[in-house]
Amino acid sequence: MKSSVDKELNLVHSLKLIKEAAKKKARLICFPEFQMAYSPPEQKSESLHKIAEKITGNFVSTLSNSAKQNRINVIATLYEIINTNDKNHKVFDTGVIINELGKLKSIYRKVHLYDALGFKESKKLLAGSIIEKPSKTSVGKLGLLICYDMRFPEISRILTVNGANILVSPSAWVAGFMKREHWEIMVRARAIENGVYVLAPNQVGNIYCGHSMAIDPFGSTIVDMENREGIEFIDIDSSKIDTTRRTLPLLMNRRTDVYRNYIDVFGSKL
Repeated sequence: MKSSVDKELNLVHSLKLIKEAAKKKARLICFPEFQMAYSPPEQKSESLHKIAEKITGNFVSTLSNSAKQNRINVIATLYEIINTNDKNHKVFDTGVIINELGKLKSIYRKVHLYDALGFKESKKLLAGSIIEKPSKTSVGKLGLLICYDMRFPEISRILTVNGANILVSPSAWVAGFMKREHWEIMVRARAIENGVYVLAPNQVGNIYCGHSMAIDPFGSTIVDMENREGIEFIDIDSSKIDTTRRTLPLLMNRRTDVYRNYIDVFGSKL
């Protein structure tokens, strides 16, 4: 998806994609980060704050109604405000899981803000402080992370050991030197090390690198959308998760009895 700066246009486009997915019997549709609107680097926090909504606002409510009408699970993203009178004008970068009944199953606020490689998301965004438990859906148990979170393997592992068999990472991965290579390597690594499917819908165009990907539990690329907008359909085979974890038992072979001896021992160096 290539989000525009107009959230109403992006919402209309999102509804069309949900209908398209449902017509082809998809049970889950995953949107990228910044689905609500593209925020240009020069945009001030005050302007972004005006775009943002509460979870109970029109953006999520409309997507929830569409999920119910089309009987499809939806993973969506928005700029979220909790306190409309917040004087610092910062907003949360939030992902939600909506089930096929239109019920909100999970609200995840991005933990790791992209303050790196010349960017400073913390100028406009607030960091979340909770890793939400995976959500049981008709597709599988979904663990949600967002974009820059992918660079921190701890969050994917925490979601996995808490039951996730599908990790979904809505992203807006900025293009640049070696950025696409980093993206592809880390999306595959998170799948391999955890024995999970990784679904990584990414923004295309504007300042982003595209290449939305789906990776199976053994690290094979099921789809790479390159610079295409639109939908790719894939099948999730839960038996492949079981087979991979049995033949490559990385989770079982962890030495947590050793690791725990080093938690906090090295302080900030760990």
